[in-house]
Amino acid sequence: MKHYQKPLPSTNLHYFDAEQAINDIRPNAYERLPYTTKVLAEQLVRNCHDDPQLGDYLTQLIDNKKELDFPWYPVRVVCHDILGQTALVDLAGLRDAIAKQGGDPSLVNPVVPTQLIVDHSLAVEHGGDDSDAFAKNRAIEDRRNDDRFDFINWTKTAFKNVEVITAGNGIMHQINLEKMSPVVQVRDGVAFPDTCVGTDSHTPHTDALGVISVGVGGLEAECVMLGMPSMMRTPDIVGVHLTGKRQAGISATDIVLALTEFLRNERVVGAYLEFFGEGANSLSVGDRATIANMTPEYGASAGLFYIDQNTLDYLTLTGREPSQVKLVETYAKTIGLWADKMTNAHYPRVLEFDLSKVTRNIAGPSNPHARVATSELKSKGIAGIVENRTDGLMPDGAVIIAAITSCTNTSNPRNTVAAGLLAKKANALGLTRKPWVKSSFAPGSKVAQLYLAEAGLLHELEKLGFGIVGFACTTCNGMSGALRPEIEQEIISRDLYTTAVLSGNRNFDGRIHPHAKQAFLASPPLVVAYAIAGTIRFDIENDPLGHHDGKPIYLKDIYPSDDEIDEIVAKCVKPSQFREIYIPMFDLDKSQTAKSPLYDWREKSTYIRRPPYWEGALAKPCELKNLRPLAILPDNITTDHLSPSNAILANSAAGEYLLSMGVPEADFNSYATHRGDHLTAQRATLANPKLFNEMVLNDDGSVKQGSLARIEPDGTVVRMWEAIETYMQRGQPLIIIAGADYGQGSSRDWAAKGVRLAGVEVIIAEGFERIHRTNLVGMGVLPLQFMNGENRKTLNLDGTEIYSVQGEISARCTLDLIIERKNGNVQTVPVLCRLDSDSDVKTYKAGGVLREFAGRFF
Repeated sequence: MKHYQKPLPSTNLHYFDAEQAINDIRPNAYERLPYTTKVLAEQLVRNCHDDPQLGDYLTQLIDNKKELDFPWYPVRVVCHDILGQTALVDLAGLRDAIAKQGGDPSLVNPVVPTQLIVDHSLAVEHGGDDSDAFAKNRAIEDRRNDDRFDFINWTKTAFKNVEVITAGNGIMHQINLEKMSPVVQVRDGVAFPDTCVGTDSHTPHTDALGVISVGVGGLEAECVMLGMPSMMRTPDIVGVHLTGKRQAGISATDIVLALTEFLRNERVVGAYLEFFGEGANSLSVGDRATIANMTPEYGASAGLFYIDQNTLDYLTLTGREPSQVKLVETYAKTIGLWADKMTNAHYPRVLEFDLSKVTRNIAGPSNPHARVATSELKSKGIAGIVENRTDGLMPDGAVIIAAITSCTNTSNPRNTVAAGLLAKKANALGLTRKPWVKSSFAPGSKVAQLYLAEAGLLHELEKLGFGIVGFACTTCNGMSGALRPEIEQEIISRDLYTTAVLSGNRNFDGRIHPHAKQAFLASPPLVVAYAIAGTIRFDIENDPLGHHDGKPIYLKDIYPSDDEIDEIVAKCVKPSQFREIYIPMFDLDKSQTAKSPLYDWREKSTYIRRPPYWEGALAKPCELKNLRPLAILPDNITTDHLSPSNAILANSAAGEYLLSMGVPEADFNSYATHRGDHLTAQRATLANPKLFNEMVLNDDGSVKQGSLARIEPDGTVVRMWEAIETYMQRGQPLIIIAGADYGQGSSRDWAAKGVRLAGVEVIIAEGFERIHRTNLVGMGVLPLQFMNGENRKTLNLDGTEIYSVQGEISARCTLDLIIERKNGNVQTVPVLCRLDSDSDVKTYKAGGVLREFAGRFF
């Protein structure tokens, strides 16, 4: 095809004219394309203009067909320290493997610019009622993570194209939104859309800017880092028409919780959503970011908003240079990404959502899409009469953790200002939080501290126990820290039902804290209100929060008005604050070079260890026969079930291992922080105490809760890790059988690495979440899907069976699952191979992406 590079009007830059390329194939087709399709078309014209298949790729996009794989080249890779570090540990291990074969290890480098932000390793050991909490928590973080931070500091100087933002500076998604994304990139005199993949499922946060940002697992990110395209087919693109405007007193959090419920019910898993309409136009970028951040909670891949004047206003507010803001406007209007240029976009499917019907909401007690209107708490059985107990400090239903946390809400100044105003009014009326509530405030950016202080609201939050404990991903990620011993003891001795309330994005069972039975998501002001109430058995709209001068005080008495919130945001949130924080943060010294291209692994480390993916059993092809079930699992298994991220307890398999390595219990840290050491991390496999393995039953036939397994053919019930160890010693290949929506949640590659190291060769489920399916393929685990309405229940599977898989493997082919039952009967069941592309098949047959990498060098 002809070369489509042209001058960009009113600049000295060029751009690639995807509009002409599309219209040359199909006249006037471009204006009807969705936003996503336009961006994908541009990157194909720019990166593949000499590819003889370019015309076929573009035709497929025009026709919204999915037969042909095409390459996507994301512009950047963004990582947090857990998965980003793990990916770089893999690359360091690959360097060792190459050096062992006599190759040049220094050739292994990210080709695509990679930004790593250390934001996932701080625990709230000191709560928001401690004026020195930030300094104390940071000191603990540094002490516990010395091995990890040593490795991360080495990567800054050992790898090319790696930029590191050290601990204590904020959350990757908020920094990406407020600073790192330029919206429009410029390289070698060419302007083009910013795009990125990130090693966290909430990477779509920057979709709010009109930037295609997609969460991927660490394994897929490694492919992109090394310059390999992310192969894809035309995605399902769904238009979400937002109508109406929100009611007074309704926050962006209320909206996104309602949207999450709605979109989950509409089954948008894996889709690219594009929000448009008068409702979308009325939302600030902060509001849009709250919605985009929750993309994985409604199961989509992306949650995009068009570029418009709100986008430009936000870029100006956050301190971007005027020339960059003007470039974004010029480029978006020229290439047809400006909102006014999208009025003729055609979507194969459009959903309607009326913002004016959204009420105040929370979500829980277990899933982000389990929305409950606060006006319905009593009728839904969540709120109830608060009993006056005399047998302990806390009531049943006590809120033991109240956290304003996560980039979902703290990147939206309206939300944090609302919390500050509610705290101010509560303080004036003498309201206090209950003594058993561990409260904290962990904004995703240091800018939040500046504008809240300028507004006089930071002190008000501190007075109620919501002082800043860190600038990091804390409670939302399971890093809520220890409870006071007397609180923990009372929960255990009285077997209390206790909860957490947080302004985060995840509330899966067992995620927030081992002693919080369940958790609820809520807006920042509601988090403060629940800290005052002290219990989830509380009708937050109708029960009094306290009394002042003998009169009851209700939520409506202290909830701020929209005018109050907007006045402070307009007055106190300033571009100078963003420049004050971000200019020095990104003034990085890039002059140093590591002494060696090989990392000097610390022998006793339980954090960083040379990975084993090129040796032993992992170097052998899977035979897919004589497989024993490790577990039979229900619907909605999350990556928190498969590889939890929260605190490690002493009586867990990982805890026992850490004790044997001389680590004091006080420094166990979280499962997440140990993922650079496979010997610790693999002991987290299926280690969630809230797991239900249907192979393990109580005497009454119900499924027993816990990280448990039944070894076959022995029939012995043991802890999951003991079963894995036994099967590893026997060399027994394994299979996992599961229900619908397998692998929801965080994009953690250890949810796939752990089962592969355990010897799992196949996972068969009724359906897979996108990122986890990709991670399974990346580890050489074969994902299969039940067909024709069949599942573990219709087939009466109990775990005594032996399984094999037969057939020639190709993309989305039908294979035979052979089930040999204990009584000798053999059943053949057709199943769908969920290797969804030729690229997937290639990766799987290579034994996963890590072995595929190695094949490029030796």
